[in-house]
Parts: sequence; structure tokens; C-alpha cells
Amino acid sequence: MKTTMQIVGSMVFGAAFFGLALFLPAGTLRYWQAWAFLAVFFVATLVPTVYLAARHPDALARRMQAGPMAETRPAQRIIISATILVVAAVMVVSALDWRFGWSAVPVWAVVAGDVLVGIGLLGAQLVIVQNNYAGASIRVEAGQPLVSTGLYGVVRHPMYSATLVMMAGMPLALGSLWGLPVVAVALPVLIARILDEEKALTAELAGYPEYRTKVRFRLIPGLW
Repeated sequence: MKTTMQIVGSMVFGAAFFGLALFLPAGTLRYWQAWAFLAVFFVATLVPTVYLAARHPDALARRMQAGPMAETRPAQRIIISATILVVAAVMVVSALDWRFGWSAVPVWAVVAGDVLVGIGLLGAQLVIVQNNYAGASIRVEAGQPLVSTGLYGVVRHPMYSATLVMMAGMPLALGSLWGLPVVAVALPVLIARILDEEKALTAELAGYPEYRTKVRFRLIPGLW
């Protein structure tokens, strides 16, 4: 019951957040790119959420403990707050771009952006299925196993890789090119989160130092 209420509350908050960040700066509800983006976002989020609720309720409960106040490490509270601001900035700049016609994005590019958003969101949900302890906040629990297969055999932080794919698609999905430079701001924020998270995992998660030597790349295969 508690998790259900959290899901409903999250959806209500998400609708309000997206509405303010997209339609207010756009100055109209007749912004079809935003509606298409929202449809992709909510379908790619809701369907896996229902699956997790049925098959992995504990994993879903961990994901619902999100936000700056859910973090136990002070640095992560700052980083999560910065992440929320960057995501909001991407949407606001993209909506303003669309409103004032600063750039022209063809329909095929909008569709490509929506595909990236969908891939990123579904990839993030797949990470949770492969690692039920992949919570929204950094916390090592008693008895937590080390997962080194699946997406974790490609990069050490596949959740953030999926997030980066999703964010890269957002401006295009919203009909904007000027939103892309704002997405670039998210990269150092993700890097800061990863570096701090690895300090905690190295100190608290059994086998993590050995895992770091086995899987070399943190975020982008072949790059970093």
C-alpha cells in the first residue's frame, strides 16, 4: 500500500514537474513534440514499474526512495539537486527554443530523440531487473551481492549510462538543438556522482575492488 501511494504521488509530481517545465515556457499546450515525449516517458516508465511491482517489489521500493533527502552522503545531496536542476533546464531551454524558433528540428530527428528517450528509460529499468539493489540513492545494504554480469559486465554504472542516453534524446524529442549544450552540463554531474559512489562501494561492498579491475569502464564503453 505504501509503495502504491508512492507511485501515485510520483506520477502526480512528475506530471506537475513536466507541465511546468515544458508547457509554461512553450506558452501553449499545442506543443506536439512535448506530448509525444511525455507519452514515451510515461509508457516506458509505467509499464516496467508495473512489472517490478509484481515481480520485484523490494527493488521497486528501493527505487521509490529518491531525491536529495534520501541520500546519506552530503555530496550526493548536492549532486542530486544539481541533477534535477539540469534536467529542468534541458526541458525549459528546449521548450523556449521550440517557442521562439531558435532552431529547426525535422520530424525524423524528433522521432530519433523519442527512441533514445525510450531506450534510455527501458535500459534503466533493465538494470534494476539485473540488480535488485540498484536503488535511487547510494546505500550498501546488509547481504547485498555484487552484480558483475549483464549490463554490469559492460560498464560499472549502467544506470547512469542509460540516463545519459535518455538525456541525450530529450532536446531532439522536444524539437530543440539548443537544449543539447545544456545536456553537456549533466556529464560532469554524473561523473561527480559516480566518483563519490565508487568511494562508498569500494569501502562497503565486498568484491568491488576486484570488480573494478575486471570491468574497466565506468560510464561509456571504450572511453571512460
